[in-house]
Amino acid sequence: MDGTEDNAGQPGPADRSHRSSVSSVGAREVQLKPKHQPYKLGRQWQELLLRFTDAPDDDVAMDEPSLQFRRNVFFPKRRELQIHDKEVLRLLYEEAKSNVLAARYPCDVEDCEALGALVCRVQLGPYQPGQPTACALREKLDSFLPAHLCKRGHGLFAALRGRGTKAGTGEQGLLNAYSRVKEVAGSESEHEASLSPHYRAYLLKCHELPFYGSAFFHGEIDKPAQGFLHRGGQKPVSVAISLEGVHVIDSREKHVLLGLRFQELSWDHTSPEEEESALWLEFDGDSEGTPVNKLLKVYSKQAELMSSLIEYCIELSQAAEPAAPQESAAGAASAPGNSPPATQRPQLRRQGSVVCSRIQHLSTIDYVEEGEQIKRVKPRRSTSFFSRQLSLGQGSYTVVQPTESLEQG
Repeated sequence: MDGTEDNAGQPGPADRSHRSSVSSVGAREVQLKPKHQPYKLGRQWQELLLRFTDAPDDDVAMDEPSLQFRRNVFFPKRRELQIHDKEVLRLLYEEAKSNVLAARYPCDVEDCEALGALVCRVQLGPYQPGQPTACALREKLDSFLPAHLCKRGHGLFAALRGRGTKAGTGEQGLLNAYSRVKEVAGSESEHEASLSPHYRAYLLKCHELPFYGSAFFHGEIDKPAQGFLHRGGQKPVSVAISLEGVHVIDSREKHVLLGLRFQELSWDHTSPEEEESALWLEFDGDSEGTPVNKLLKVYSKQAELMSSLIEYCIELSQAAEPAAPQESAAGAASAPGNSPPATQRPQLRRQGSVVCSRIQHLSTIDYVEEGEQIKRVKPRRSTSFFSRQLSLGQGSYTVVQPTESLEQG
């Protein structure tokens, strides 16, 4: 059960970088608070699974929880940069690495290669020209890059392709990035001490990801109607909630569908007793140039947990606002050689980046408010079926303009 068990009470203070969590094989997680007793929570595990997941009864009966050490969701990133304990840095690095390799943190190829290069440095040592070769990296590529970036085929064609000397783009790009990893001047006598700068570099790169450090929840959203028959359906998503905002991530395509800061959204949730368990996210948008409010419905048994976590993150953000400017200014002044965040963030704004919102891939309810009445925005077709047929020979089509853009909801 991903995320934090906020329904049992407000979480404790965010004063530790790590907390314990109970996790099952099915990736359902509960972040524990100091007052929680893992043994008692383990005794209630099946009840929690039945309440907050859609797992089949047979899986629930056979599921066994495990106790794990995880990053505290409420621990600010700015305080993470102040950690110098090498073991804590290693734990943070290992967790971030596992989230990147599992594509829980969607990353662009360039960022995956940069992060994978740091993993190479940690596991293989300093880069040596000619060692390792791209072919050697290929054998354990999934230790450095997410699985969907290093899929290898099977059978005759894969065997023939493997006889060539030219390395694939994945391993060659990783090797090039590995050769660019900078070594830190200083004592290299202690292996673990020499790795601390690379742990920190990995975490700093992950800090560029807007969903780093989030709690993750499972859900589904409606697909946009497609085709002549307007068939839709639902797609699985993960909802990442952090101290900075909410991100809805496509679980199959490994990219962000919607990213919102807390000041950009309103939210609510419905329970099974009302209709069905769902989280509602409302945000500003436009429909054919008309400013509208958009509503996204996320179907999930964990809607109650998500709503509680959003509320508490907003409370923490509001409480930290007065001190944040001073801390950030002091942090920038006390970190010589650090480039301002503005020089790094544009990398994540590259066109087609996996961390950019894809609102066009969402099926939302669009409406505008006029006085006390709410008018639903009528969907506008991009083209008429008949005009498309007539214009095939001309290579263009005429957009159908409806007489009214609004209809009574």
